[in-house]
This record gives sequence, C-alpha cells and structure tokens, in this order.
Amino acid sequence: QVQLVESGGGLVQAGGSLTLSCAASGRTFSNYGMGWFRQAPGQEREFVAAINWSESSTYYADSVKGRFTISRDNAKSTVYLQMNNLKFDDAAVYYCAADTTRRFTAATLPERYDYWGQGTQVTVSS
Repeated sequence: QVQLVESGGGLVQAGGSLTLSCAASGRTFSNYGMGWFRQAPGQEREFVAAINWSESSTYYADSVKGRFTISRDNAKSTVYLQMNNLKFDDAAVYYCAADTTRRFTAATLPERYDYWGQGTQVTVSS
C-alpha cells in the first residue's frame, strides 16, 4: 500500500508560480515511478508530468513543457511539481500518483498508476 498526500495548491495570478508537493508513505519510495495529473471541471483527467525513480527520465505533456518541472527527493519520499508562468488553462485539481509496477521508466497513462492522492486545487486568476 502507498499513501499519497498532496499540498501546495492555491490561488495564483496568471503568469505566477506555484510548487506542489506530494508526500508518499507505505512502501520504499525509490522503488517506483511517480506522476502528476490534473482534472478540470467537466473534463477528463489528463497527464501532466512523470518521473522515474532516479530522476533520469522525466516526461511532460506538451501543454506544460518548458513551464513545469517534476522532481523528487527519495530521502524525503516526496515528489514535486514546480509550475511557472501559469495560465488560465492550468487551473484544475492536481493529483499525484504512484506506479509501483515501474521503476526505470514512468507512465503517462492514468490507468498505469495504482495509487492516487486526494488532489489539491490550483486556481489561476487574472
């Protein structure tokens, strides 16, 4: 079992920055890949970013490439999502997820992930 708790969401102006954190517990954090997804009202959950166990492989949705950075601290069992130059379209509930079946790569499909956090709201204002 893996428990995931996100934090860091909130209200930010367009063009601003925000860093999300996701603390994991329950299994050895460095043994699996992690991902961030988001879901806006009335829309499906979409992939944002993913990272393998060693940070040697990272993946991004085209819509966030160059603006968002995923990273992890295995000693703290935490994955981060640094979000810069936020746009109105980035507003959503952001979820972190654990893929305990993969270590050396990271998946971009939500169905590949077996544990999910409760989500944290990101609101972008003008």
